[in-house]
Formats: sequence, structure tokens, C-alpha cells
Amino acid sequence: MLNFLKKKKSQTVGLVAPASGHLVPITEVNDPVFSTKMMGDGFAVIPAAGEVRSPVSGKILSVFDTKHAISIQTDNGLEVLVHLGIDTVELKGAPFQVYVNENDTVQAGDKIADMDLTALKAAGKDNSVMVIFTNSNSILDFTISANGKVSAGHGIGKVELK
Repeated sequence: MLNFLKKKKSQTVGLVAPASGHLVPITEVNDPVFSTKMMGDGFAVIPAAGEVRSPVSGKILSVFDTKHAISIQTDNGLEVLVHLGIDTVELKGAPFQVYVNENDTVQAGDKIADMDLTALKAAGKDNSVMVIFTNSNSILDFTISANGKVSAGHGIGKVELK
């Protein structure tokens, strides 16, 4: 008997650290919108330096006017939100320098922004860099192979898509 149905092969997206610092589960972020995964699953890095790199390869879907968040979509459809700090929207972009624009293509590890960590601290803001998968329903598995100290642009895990 011949089987004409082709089994769909899952696709894997490699992840790199968006910043150098301390990797933490999203559930440990100091904001319930992120820690309860209302926006989606993910992870965060408490940065030791202000350089922010793309955690995945893909196309820039949007850069928020306040420069605190950048949305990226991989070629196979994973939607990733890189969120710079907590409650930083009210800073109107002052502590951020963004190097990408909508429709730009980036590779995992490319520099996409800088954060002024001193300015964030002076403003009383948490500087966590969060990586959120906003279409979590298309994720089959999400694995972080690193823990503790990570370096920006270095591999830390993978996402397997349905």
C-alpha cells in the first residue's frame, strides 16, 4: 500500500543571546505581563553591557516609535519581540539607539540596538532584555541549552516549530 501523505517536517530556529549578561527564564522577569507569558513564552537577559543583538535571523517587522521594542519574523514564521527594559515606553526612546528599520533583514547576532544602562538605572527602570515568541501556538518545543552567564550573539538554544 502506498502512502501519499507527506509528513510535515518540523523546522528549527536557532537562538543567540541578545545581550551579554545573566540569562533568566521569562517567569522570573519583574513584570506580570511577561512573567505570566501573556505576550508569549520566551526568556530574558539581565544585561552587563548595553549592546543588543538579534536573537534570530529574519526580517524586521517593526521598530516601536519609542525604540523600546523590535519585532522580527524568521523565514519559517516564528515571530519574536525583543523588548528593551520594563516600563521603558514612557522614556520616549531617550536611552535607546536602534540600528535597524522596518523591512531590514538581520542575521542572528547582528547588532540591532544599544541601551544606555546608566540612564535606565537613573530613571529607576529594570533593564532586562526580553525575547518573547508572540506566536507561541506555532511552537512545538522551546529549549534553552545555556544558563547563567551568556555572551551577546552566542548560541543559547532553539525553537522547534510545528
